[in-house]
Amino acid sequence: MNDIAIMQGRLLPPSEGRFQAFPAKLWRDEFENAKKADLACIEWIFEKPNEHLNPLSRDDGIKSLHQIIKRSGVGIRSICADYYMEELLIDADGNVRSEAVSHLHWLMDQAAKLSVIYIVLPFVDLSSLSTITQQHSLVSLMQSLGPRAAEIKLELHLETDLNPTVFSSILKSINHPSIQVNFDIGNSASLGYDPTEELTALAPFLGSVHVKDRLLGGSSVALGHGNADFPTCFRLIRRAGFERHFVLQVARGKDGHEIELAIQNRKFVEQQLSN
Repeated sequence: MNDIAIMQGRLLPPSEGRFQAFPAKLWRDEFENAKKADLACIEWIFEKPNEHLNPLSRDDGIKSLHQIIKRSGVGIRSICADYYMEELLIDADGNVRSEAVSHLHWLMDQAAKLSVIYIVLPFVDLSSLSTITQQHSLVSLMQSLGPRAAEIKLELHLETDLNPTVFSSILKSINHPSIQVNFDIGNSASLGYDPTEELTALAPFLGSVHVKDRLLGGSSVALGHGNADFPTCFRLIRRAGFERHFVLQVARGKDGHEIELAIQNRKFVEQQLSN
């Protein structure tokens, strides 16, 4: 059975009142909480706020991460690079921003010092790629980054809000095994995409999965209470041969009940996988 992971911060009260954030003061606590919830790993967040407090930014911090991973048995196999939601890799005019790309090269090297399989690059919301020029720039950028990622045994997973036909065409143009897709079940439901059409188109490139539920055109809700078609999604994900960890990125519950909610959500995914 595929392991279940959780997005960093979901096992703690919201950091600085934000829905998703790197918990600068309490990140160590989350490993023990993940162990209590019987979760295999944490998807690490690297973002602009508190970047210098993130242990991923320093070699001594990475040493500390290795120690706590060994002690807790909870791994870090993936990174969510929310940093590039603020420091855009591709700007509104479709220009590739060299400073952000240089930073990404650095982050890739840092990730390679851990047992990280992939980095998720979110091109949604403020970093969405709505124009043809932006999409062409994405192809060129990923074609240049693919060989470097392969060299350090890392993958870059693209999370976009593009319709599956356009996204599939972009991935075919990139044509590199180290550039893959992050499929977010909830975001897809919110956008109104048909899961059969989307997962059929993206199956050859499927590298990672975020599990959440959202209302059509709306926000995140508890698993099973939104418009996500989980039976269809999990059936097609399994059919695609996906055998990696699933990452819980679910709606938050009441403060102080994060571990209980994580256990409930882990069991929800395990049930879907056993059907």
